[in-house]
Amino acid sequence: MNTLEEVEISCPACGEGISLLIDCCDLGQQYVEDCPVCCAPMVLTVQPEPDGDIRVEASREGD
Repeated sequence: MNTLEEVEISCPACGEGISLLIDCCDLGQQYVEDCPVCCAPMVLTVQPEPDGDIRVEASREGD
């Protein structure tokens, strides 16, 4: 079983669309990752959806 899922989000700092690989074992977690475009830190919150998909929300660190 593959525990990695590719998701598309927009960086909350620069607005660029980026692809991230999310470990589905981290559902319900929050962590910081740098944007690969502008290097600004993003706080990523990974939540399960009722339909089995995952939702990733990105916010600026400190917001």
